[in-house]
Amino acid sequence: MLTIGLLGGMSWESTAEYYRLANVLVRERLGGLHSAKLVLHSVDFAEIERMQVEGRWDDAGKALADAAASVEAGGADFLLICTNTMHKVYDQVQAAVDIPVIHLGDTTATAIRAAGITTVGLLGTGFTMDQPFYRERLESHGLKVLVPSEEDRVTVHRIIYDELCVGVVRDESRRAYQDVIAKFEGAEGVILGCTEIELLISQADVPLPVFPTTRLHVESAVDRAIQTKTGNN
Repeated sequence: MLTIGLLGGMSWESTAEYYRLANVLVRERLGGLHSAKLVLHSVDFAEIERMQVEGRWDDAGKALADAAASVEAGGADFLLICTNTMHKVYDQVQAAVDIPVIHLGDTTATAIRAAGITTVGLLGTGFTMDQPFYRERLESHGLKVLVPSEEDRVTVHRIIYDELCVGVVRDESRRAYQDVIAKFEGAEGVILGCTEIELLISQADVPLPVFPTTRLHVESAVDRAIQTKTGNN
């Protein structure tokens, strides 16, 4: 079994879900006492969040690149950045290591295309929804990506940082997200484009097909990790 590298802590709430899902999926596929082989580097999110707000993306990229190098040194065969937003510095992280970094946007787009869908609504942090780095990666797979209105983007972002990142899950916030999703005109599916959103929203909460980026990312990693045993790519 290959060793999965996790670059997490952004926030640790969603990184814990990455860890849990990886182990659950390996046990489901291999049975018995099998669990995932993992190397995890968890950063202090307060430091990264400050860089985000101040627009210091190069500094944030260097911090994550250094962390990624430590994951590689720990024996990881490939790496996941356990956050959608910080894929803004994906190229910087990939350049710092010799192991592959599996892009979360690619795994998500692959699942969307496999479902026969081309137009999707995107929920995420303000950075992910406002800036082109994530949408353009999805669009490179032939997808049309819709984002909420400016007012709704503020609401979605606030709930992520003020509530979900600190472990607060409120029914009122779930309803607010459902209202935002209902406004997507022409969307055939919805991307939960922030790893914390899966703590709040599931398929049961939305009439459209939902694409949970954390689960899709981990499924792709587990497929890769156990390919020597199962023959999967």
